[in-house]
Amino acid sequence: MEPRYLVVEGPIGVGKTSLVSLLADELGGRAVLEETENNPFLFRFYRDRRRWAFQTQLFFLLSRYRQQEDLAQQDLFSSATITDAFLPKDRIFASLNLSPDELVLYDQVYGLLRPRLPKPDLVIYLHAETDVLMQRVRQRGRDYEKDLTWEYLHDLNRAYNEFFFAYTETPLLVIQTTDIDFVKNPADLTDLVRQIRQMKGGVQYYVPKR
Repeated sequence: MEPRYLVVEGPIGVGKTSLVSLLADELGGRAVLEETENNPFLFRFYRDRRRWAFQTQLFFLLSRYRQQEDLAQQDLFSSATITDAFLPKDRIFASLNLSPDELVLYDQVYGLLRPRLPKPDLVIYLHAETDVLMQRVRQRGRDYEKDLTWEYLHDLNRAYNEFFFAYTETPLLVIQTTDIDFVKNPADLTDLVRQIRQMKGGVQYYVPKR
C-alpha cells in the first residue's frame, strides 16, 4: 500500500524542503512545510544560544504541534501528504540546546502533546556530512542562519544520527545525501519513489541505481 502520510527529516541544510516539494509532485499529493521563519526568537537564538534557547524551543514545539494538529483534523488520507513538520525533531533540538532543568519542563509539555498526533506511514531521514550541510546553508543565504556555526551544526548532525539510529516507531528510509541531488538527477528521484512505494516496514537504506 502506498504511504499517504510521509515525513522528510534531517538536520539543517540537508535538503528537506526540496525533497518534500519533489515528492509531492511525484506522488500527486500536497507539500506541507514548517514555518521556521515565523519564530520571533530565531535570530536572537543563533546569536546567543544559551539565553534564547528555551523561548525558541517552546515556540517551535507549540507551532509544530498546531501545524500537525491542523493536518490531523483534515482528511489526511484523501491524498498523499508530504511534510517536514515532525514533532519529534523538536525534542532533538531541545536535547541539544536546553539546560537539564529546562529540559525537564520542556518534556512535561512535549509529553502532553505528542500522543495526540497521528504517526506517519513513513519517515525519510536525510543525512549528509557536516561540511556539506554547512556549504548548503551558506549557499542558500538565509539571514537568520548567518551566525550558525560549524560546531553547532556538527552537534546537531550527531544528535539526529543518534535519534534515528534508535528510531522504531514507524517505517524508516535512510538516505545519505552527500553525493545525491534529487533536483539535478530525475532518475534518482524516480528510483526513490519506486522504493517508497515498495516500503513494507522496518529500516531500509536508499542506494541510487547508477
